Amino acid sequence: MLICILLLIAEFMSIKVPFIESEILDQYLYDENARPWVIGFSGGKDSTLLLQLIWNALKKAPEQLRTREIYVVCNDTLVENPRIVKFIESTLKRIEIAAVEQGLPIKVQRTTPRLEDTFWVNLIGKGYPAPNNSFRWCTERLKINPTTQFIKSKIDERGEVIILLGTRTDESSTRSRSMKKHALKGQRLRKHMLPNAFVYAPISDMETSELWQYLMQVSPPWGGTHKELVTLYKNANSGDCPLVIDESTPSCGNSRFGCWVCTVVKRDKSMEGLIGNGEEWMLPLVEFRDYLLESRDIRENREKRRRFEAKNVEDEETWGPYVEDVRATMLRKLLYAQYEIQQEQGETLQLISHQELIAIQVIWYREGLFRNSVADIYNSIFNTHIDMSKRVLKMREEEQLLREVCINEPEHFDIIQQAVKLVKSKSIMVKKRGMQNDIENLLDNYIDRKELADKKFVTI
Repeated sequence: MLICILLLIAEFMSIKVPFIESEILDQYLYDENARPWVIGFSGGKDSTLLLQLIWNALKKAPEQLRTREIYVVCNDTLVENPRIVKFIESTLKRIEIAAVEQGLPIKVQRTTPRLEDTFWVNLIGKGYPAPNNSFRWCTERLKINPTTQFIKSKIDERGEVIILLGTRTDESSTRSRSMKKHALKGQRLRKHMLPNAFVYAPISDMETSELWQYLMQVSPPWGGTHKELVTLYKNANSGDCPLVIDESTPSCGNSRFGCWVCTVVKRDKSMEGLIGNGEEWMLPLVEFRDYLLESRDIRENREKRRRFEAKNVEDEETWGPYVEDVRATMLRKLLYAQYEIQQEQGETLQLISHQELIAIQVIWYREGLFRNSVADIYNSIFNTHIDMSKRVLKMREEEQLLREVCINEPEHFDIIQQAVKLVKSKSIMVKKRGMQNDIENLLDNYIDRKELADKKFVTI
């Protein structure tokens, strides 16, 4: 039996891997448009193998021909499993250093959701219910949009891009059908939902057993070993979350590594597995996630809102956002979980950022929720003396002053207010790149709408 296994491994290593690497190199070198490559990297087994094969293939090319840009895109939802985040970040740093040292045109691009789209701003700030299968509002905001915006920026620069994914037909029948549906006949590329974007899946025909055989025998070319990756999978009894770039990509669930707050599944078996194998410090995360799951469908936790009124039809009630006190309770429990972990680990792990805390307070004030204060909740847990009221009050005074100045031109108030929000959002997230383009697009859209309105007025 052992001899048969060794023979299979030898056959795989000697035939399939060189063939895949040769095909990757051919695709890289012989593209007259030199379209940039965007590699979806989640840090899991599939994307790790994909990057490793691409890396080794490029090493075989003459250095003067390695001119085509390659971006390793890793999306952080900001609510990823902290244990996995630590592992991925160390991997990305090694990739960045090794790519420069080895003369490869590989750049790491980290993407994150906009401040207004983060999980905590929507759940605790706006009161969105914890996601479920019928209302999975998180996938688009946390995963699809951040990566899509980066891909679109490259399309704007170069006209077209090729997205390389570690998707495999062996992973699921749904994924297999999706890959065949979008495939271009006679080509390795398939169409993507984004215009001028194509998908290339070099390891689509590789089986899971072959994948693990390779990773356990071949060390990553960026240094280190795959020992920690293998251990994570073993301890969590799990699979990895793919980089989600559209709605056809399977989302997480079924015990995959991913967002630790995921309430789409009843149990987070991957986190339970890690805890059972020595990561007891994560217990507060499991308890908080279970609280989100249990409190989601309690009627008293949600606001009552009228959906519509019509003749001969009684007004229907629907479940609205979380009520104010539930939002405050969620924040209190979340911050206490953060406090417990920091005390246990002796680290400064943040489950929620200060920028998100400020955004939540702003939303509460705008919605007229004044019974609870984010600063008071934070101070009561961490024994600090943070005061957010002055900052929020100043923002309200600025808004009122602007409204008075634009009293005769209300449309000017709207466009200026949008621009101010854009600048503040970028500033809070310390991500000012692309601000000028965003403001220019905002003004262009405003001018287009105004010209259209003027034409209608003249016609009338």
